[in-house]
Amino acid sequence: MAQKRSIFEDVAEGARGPGPAAQGGLIDAGHGRGRTRVRRWLIVLFLLVAAMIAVGGLTRLTDSGLSITEWRPVTGAVPPLDAAAWDAAFAAYRESPEFRLQNAAMTLEEFKRIYWWEWGHRQLGRMIGLVWAAGFAFFYLTRRIPAGWTGRLLLLGGLGALQGAVGWWMVSSGLTGRMVDVASYRLAVHLGLGFAILGLLAWYILMLGRPEPALLQARRQGEPHLAALATGVMHLAFLQVLLGALVAGIDAGRAFPTWPLMGDSFLPPDPFSGGPVWAAFFEDPGLVQFNHRMTGYLLALLGAFAWWRSRGSAHPGTRGAFGAMALMLAVQIAIGIATVLHSAPLGLAILHQLGAVVLWTLIIRARHRARYPVVTSIRGGRR
Repeated sequence: MAQKRSIFEDVAEGARGPGPAAQGGLIDAGHGRGRTRVRRWLIVLFLLVAAMIAVGGLTRLTDSGLSITEWRPVTGAVPPLDAAAWDAAFAAYRESPEFRLQNAAMTLEEFKRIYWWEWGHRQLGRMIGLVWAAGFAFFYLTRRIPAGWTGRLLLLGGLGALQGAVGWWMVSSGLTGRMVDVASYRLAVHLGLGFAILGLLAWYILMLGRPEPALLQARRQGEPHLAALATGVMHLAFLQVLLGALVAGIDAGRAFPTWPLMGDSFLPPDPFSGGPVWAAFFEDPGLVQFNHRMTGYLLALLGAFAWWRSRGSAHPGTRGAFGAMALMLAVQIAIGIATVLHSAPLGLAILHQLGAVVLWTLIIRARHRARYPVVTSIRGGRR
């Protein structure tokens, strides 16, 4: 039976049989200009996606996400340009449950502030789509895509398009009925897909950072057990991101501003007192925050264990990557505790989300170093 692969695996791994590795195309020959240029393009996309996650967090924290009540991927790029257009946009917002049930006293000037946050978030998404499309078209038409990479780059574009659709699916959940926020589980799907795209970009950037023959040689020096540990940390961190989205979705971070206890006890009080049991895992602020805390503790233990095991690695670069991951994990936990103790103010909350982006990237990097170590010669050189 074929072994299951993570989405962060090199798609071409295992496809080669025994014998010498296949040679790359002309673009990969010489100075590897195709790989270098594609890598730079992916770095730009990585930075844009990271910014998108940050702006998305600010949009949520400023309660701006429901200010635009329609999805127009192309024509929506033009904001209201005159008083009549602003009046029409505000009139559409006044029909939403958020305005009727929560913001009935809002003025047009106050509406403009939340509108610009959501418009900026959507505009950044459009920019990412354009950067991907223009870059892919250029590299494809000029035959600069390295061998075997066309499908992977198309996957990024497909996931980006899916993310746009998921974003509207999320927003639409808060435009009907009596909800004054988006559904928390849809927010978790939206944020989770964003982190998956970011992780793929980080992995691809690392893969393109060295020539294919060097990667094949490094793979022979890899440490599978350490890579498996890093994979476990990666999966648990992804779960923690999803749980964090649930916390943000119902403002559960403000429910119990105490630590290490939740109020006066370890467990939240009466989490299953009303409604279906399954719904409490999404809707009870105490239980949602408790689950986020417990998963954070598990992640800390697994991350510390992975770092401890990495100390036996023969490769300094691998040890350094796991050390950076463990250090950032400790910093992220400290930021999370401070966020809870201060009832999740905007500054600390967004810093916690940005910390998750940095930690996620460092976990991916540690996993890559375990699979493809940077081999150091006796003289200290890299090969």
